[in-house]
Amino acid sequence: MSVSPNFDPAAAADAGAGIFGLPFDRAASRIVLLPVPFDATTSYRPGTADGPAALREASMQVDLFDRRFGRVYEQGIFMEPISEKIRELSRRAAAAARPIIDAGGAEDGNREHAKLLAEVNAASEHINAFVYEHTARVLAEGKLPGLIGGEHSVPFGAIKAVAEKYPGVGILHIDAHMDCRDAFEGFTWSHASIMHNVLSRLPNVAKLVQIGIRDFSEDEVSFGAQHGARVVTAFDEDWAQLQSGGTTFLKLCEQTIAQLPKDVYISFDIDGLDPSLCPHTGTPVPGGLSFHQATMLLDLVRKGRRVVGFDLVEVAPGSPSEPEWDANVGARALYKLCGASKSG
Repeated sequence: MSVSPNFDPAAAADAGAGIFGLPFDRAASRIVLLPVPFDATTSYRPGTADGPAALREASMQVDLFDRRFGRVYEQGIFMEPISEKIRELSRRAAAAARPIIDAGGAEDGNREHAKLLAEVNAASEHINAFVYEHTARVLAEGKLPGLIGGEHSVPFGAIKAVAEKYPGVGILHIDAHMDCRDAFEGFTWSHASIMHNVLSRLPNVAKLVQIGIRDFSEDEVSFGAQHGARVVTAFDEDWAQLQSGGTTFLKLCEQTIAQLPKDVYISFDIDGLDPSLCPHTGTPVPGGLSFHQATMLLDLVRKGRRVVGFDLVEVAPGSPSEPEWDANVGARALYKLCGASKSG
């Protein structure tokens, strides 16, 4: 994409500029970002519905020249307006989900729980359709789709559309959690069930490679093992031990990425990072990747694979009285994802 000669990438963002302070409209952009402010099934600490707006605001402070990825902005990056309808749907669904979450999950035979569960699942199905239709349209235009959550349930429609466009696609899943629970707490489309739903419902996804994993149930480990070579899980504890024995992080990344097919969709849950970088995310877990490690990982992916879509989810800003940190880190992770998606 061509950039206006009047645009100064080193200047402060103009009032009314797009994400990262960029001057691009949708037509002039290769990457189209869809914000999905939906947060209904988060079982520990809500707040990710505020992530897209916080990321957009924090993005104005990101310097646009990246030593590793270069002039990322030149390809054109556009963020769709945040839908207040989706935000309101999230509020209603979260209110319906709360009694179930507080009870530790939907109770068998509880008619009120059954009614609330149906409402939440219907809202999630609306999100799936909304995200799928938008992603399919972006792909049909020859552009690259990115999604900004919101909880980790929201990328299902995007992954579905990408898998239809690129059969045999692989998913690089950066996360603290396996997210392979079956309808966690009764919610079919739970944030803890995204990869269970992908593996169970999207046969065009050929491979799931998970990195940063350090929180999971025994059933999730068994579920992954049932899929054989289709699922590769790099447990964070194992990587820490191997690095203590002298294996480099770079080598571990190379060995793991080698198991991905040519086309890759990246699903990046911010809690895959060390929680000091994302303290307000919904389910923080000790351990995880440093920011530099995540950047190295994304760089290796782009050098050997073609990124055909991505999401960044579970960014939750802190209270207004606190210095903003989660969105600050998240905006920079988002820019790195755009850099890893550069063509050529």
